[in-house]
Amino acid sequence: MQGDNREAASILDSPLGTEKTARLASDYDFNEKQTSLHCCTEPSEVHMRRDPMALFAVLQTTFLLALLPLRTYQSEVLSEPLPLTPESLNVSINSTKQCLHLQWTVHNPDYHQEFKMVFQIQISRFKASNVIWLENYSTTVKRNQVLHWSWESELPLECAIHFVRMRTMVDDARIPAPRLWSNWSSWEKADAQNSLGDHPLYVFPKDKLVEEGSNVTVCYISRNHQDNISCYLEDVLIYGRQLDQNVWAFEFKNVSFIRKTGTNFYCKGQGDPEGVVLLVSKVLEEPRDFSCETQDLKTLTCTWDPGNDTGLIQLPSYTLFESFSGKKTLCKHRNRCDWQVTQDSQEMYNFTLVAENYFRKRSVSILFNLIHGVHPMAPYSLFPKSVSATNATVTWKVYSIGSSSALLCQLQLLGEGKVIQQHNISVRVNGEYLLSELKPDTEYMARVRCAYADHFWKWSELISQNFTTAEAAPSEAPDVWRDVTFVSGHPTVTLFWKPLSKVHANGKILFYNVVVENLDEPSSLKVLSVPAPANSTKVTLNQSSYQIYVTAHNSVGPSPASAVAISGHPGNENVEEGRMNGTEDGFPMSWKPQSRNATGYVVEWCDSPQHLPCVLRWKNLGPTNTDTVISSGAFRPGVRYNFRIYEISTKRMAHLLEKKAGYLKELAPSYNPKVNMSNLTSHSFTLSWKDYPTESQTGFIQGYYVYLKSKTGEKCHRGFEKTFLTDNSVCCKYTIDNPDQKTFVVKDLQPESAYEFLVTPYTSAGEGPLDDFRKVTTPDEYSHILIHIILPMVFFVFVIMIICYLKSQCEVKLLELS
Repeated sequence: MQGDNREAASILDSPLGTEKTARLASDYDFNEKQTSLHCCTEPSEVHMRRDPMALFAVLQTTFLLALLPLRTYQSEVLSEPLPLTPESLNVSINSTKQCLHLQWTVHNPDYHQEFKMVFQIQISRFKASNVIWLENYSTTVKRNQVLHWSWESELPLECAIHFVRMRTMVDDARIPAPRLWSNWSSWEKADAQNSLGDHPLYVFPKDKLVEEGSNVTVCYISRNHQDNISCYLEDVLIYGRQLDQNVWAFEFKNVSFIRKTGTNFYCKGQGDPEGVVLLVSKVLEEPRDFSCETQDLKTLTCTWDPGNDTGLIQLPSYTLFESFSGKKTLCKHRNRCDWQVTQDSQEMYNFTLVAENYFRKRSVSILFNLIHGVHPMAPYSLFPKSVSATNATVTWKVYSIGSSSALLCQLQLLGEGKVIQQHNISVRVNGEYLLSELKPDTEYMARVRCAYADHFWKWSELISQNFTTAEAAPSEAPDVWRDVTFVSGHPTVTLFWKPLSKVHANGKILFYNVVVENLDEPSSLKVLSVPAPANSTKVTLNQSSYQIYVTAHNSVGPSPASAVAISGHPGNENVEEGRMNGTEDGFPMSWKPQSRNATGYVVEWCDSPQHLPCVLRWKNLGPTNTDTVISSGAFRPGVRYNFRIYEISTKRMAHLLEKKAGYLKELAPSYNPKVNMSNLTSHSFTLSWKDYPTESQTGFIQGYYVYLKSKTGEKCHRGFEKTFLTDNSVCCKYTIDNPDQKTFVVKDLQPESAYEFLVTPYTSAGEGPLDDFRKVTTPDEYSHILIHIILPMVFFVFVIMIICYLKSQCEVKLLELS
């Protein structure tokens, strides 16, 4: 065993304590007293046989006097120094562990007792005079005992010759001072290079196993002194120190883990490179979260977190030791170990888990009560039976623990991933429970877990089973609305209905029944069956009044009926349209009721009014609701939405109450109207345009801006204001705040001048695009006067010429006649 310190030889040369020889004398006196006492143990016999006893006393005294020189001789021998020189010193090399193993004996034929002895060991490197290690090794020695000691070298043993010698000294309390060292043994040579071949380059140690954070020394031996050797660690050139003529060493401190396959070190000269792999292990961690449990009171399972992998192919070993029983077992897994419970009624266990690898040991302990650590096995055979629309009976089985122990089982009912019911049941072998208040045609999950009832510690694993309740007739009438159009005085009704929610459908809807009843002819019924999943149908009626009923049907039966009434004549559509503004939540709106007997209200709109056909939507409200907020994921900014509010009478007849239009968010106009120019003069011209459809407007048009630009840079005319466009050009702008005004006369212009104009609408969000200006040039100031004079003169001359021509023709005719 390698020592932890080095001591100078002078310290060991100091005398050791001795024991006084008075103890031997004391022992002798005690024996003497015992002998004398023995002689006096039978006084009556002595009295009767006085002469024989006197002779025996003389002989006994003579015998004790003869023994006294022998004991005195023994005391004198022990008082002498015992220079026991070590013999048969043998040194062997373990290249794998880089260790020197020493074996020797201490032979002294004169003594058979055990002595405490100190062995001083010297180790030299390269030559005997170069001592690199001095250590004192203390032990108790028997006669002819073979002793062992090992020393681990930091430098690979193949890289240097080592010499070993030792001497001894008895360090026993029975030996008096002075205590002297024996003579040194002869030097024993340990040469690992004898086994090397004639290769020109060697690198050691081979496949060295080291722990992360430790230091390691690598060396190379070169047979060719003239060769230039370069060495690399992970392809990085490094430099070492020369130990001998052909030996160089490289010391790496605090080595780190790089990869599981090791860290590469190699050297190369003129021949092939030689190298080694340093296998670096991460530090073995102490096991964490160490705990034990049992599922059946027969086998204990202890688990732990082993921590990070050390990175070695050979995994650490784990041993489980129990101190009360003194038993231990080697674990087969790195994070779990099984322990068989004996039948000796042992309840308390004191476990120690020992993790061990090549470098170190780690241990952790736990005090465990068997009864307090029962983790039952998961239940099994979970099965729902007698499942109806609203009830279901669930059964399951459990593994028994002991002969009389009960389990506490927890039954959970889940719907849509959430626990909606939870029940605790005491179970020994079989469990059963009736689940009630279930919804028809609904998928549920039943889950069961159990715990030890005598001492709750941990729930078992969950087992689960899905089941679906039976269908029931739909519980709610469909939400129905209608759209009525009149063709040639006859109403055409399109009926719409919303699919029932799963909560109210109570099963798969197969079809819808539509019953049309003519109120003027009660015996006249028309029944339509519309297969699901259709949600509308069209009915053509005459000018009578009708009551229409819609029911949804599943495999069990029909839902309650929803009724709407249709009049044979158009209602009042002349209702003024109001405006409203949308918010982030939708369109808030309110209205004033017309009748006190209203049974409700319906708000109707289209989700995508810019697309045809209209996707009709509606919202039913109770008779006390006179305001609401209409929201939809289909609402978009810049789209105009039109809402119609109906009041429902007691006869289920719908009367239009109000119309409203609004934008969820107004946007600036995306284009400008097409403008016509007319009445161009030298001082004015007239602009006119048409309104574009409201469906294409991105906001409520509040008015128009008329822009006028002059190339001469003249001042803005009356009513215009100076403004700057986005290109920093100067422009004059006139504001028309009446959205119904569609004409504008531009006045006070200069003759023979070039102008540009633009008309753009504006909303609360901004104005239209400021591009596509049109150009116009005013005529000369007198050109219109000249036109008014010349045109009549030309016309007059033309008339005279015609008259003259006609007159000449008449004269020619007269001459011919004459």
